[in-house]
Amino acid sequence: MKIRIEWTYKIPKGQEAVFSSEEIPAETAIVIAEDLERLERSKNLHFVDQYDSGWSIKELKAYLKGIETEPHNVIVYFDGGYERTRRNAGLGCVIYYEQNGKSYRLRANTQLDELTSNNEAEYAALYFCLQELEQLEIHHLPIRFNGDSRIVINGMSNEWPVIEEQLIPWVNRIEGKIAEMGLQPEYELVPRKANAEADKLATQALNGIVISAESEIIV
Repeated sequence: MKIRIEWTYKIPKGQEAVFSSEEIPAETAIVIAEDLERLERSKNLHFVDQYDSGWSIKELKAYLKGIETEPHNVIVYFDGGYERTRRNAGLGCVIYYEQNGKSYRLRANTQLDELTSNNEAEYAALYFCLQELEQLEIHHLPIRFNGDSRIVINGMSNEWPVIEEQLIPWVNRIEGKIAEMGLQPEYELVPRKANAEADKLATQALNGIVISAESEIIV
């Protein structure tokens, strides 16, 4: 969860100035806010999330404490590959998340038949990731979805209209699942190189290599 800090800074002679930080991780924001409070020159200090909802330091601490034992700070990479002659698709999904003070990575893929295009495979890959998130019991959290398909990223973020008939049902299915899980999605277009893990998983699925593996990330 990323938020910004807003506060009023007061100098000894009574003059004041209002400041706002850039968006930073909630955990970092609390450390900075506590340091600002120790200076005893800040007032009206509060936090604002990406949906412009306000939080007090007490509320933010309680929220972070509540999600500590559940998966959080979730980042998803997805990719779809399409084999035109066989009309089937390989779907790749990589999920990074934190839980109980540890970091994890989930890698999964699957093959899907009877699709019509690479664009449809990309949407199917995003929906596959939602199914994997559901298996992890991830819900009511902000999630960042990273993909290298402009069609999907711009379509899901409403920057481009979705006009292809075969894609509209996927959009409706994805939006329905997101609403059902209470997720707060953020979509980011990334270069193919940054999406290499998901791309490899999609290719392996097309070649009949099925993968489902979860591991702890040791730094």
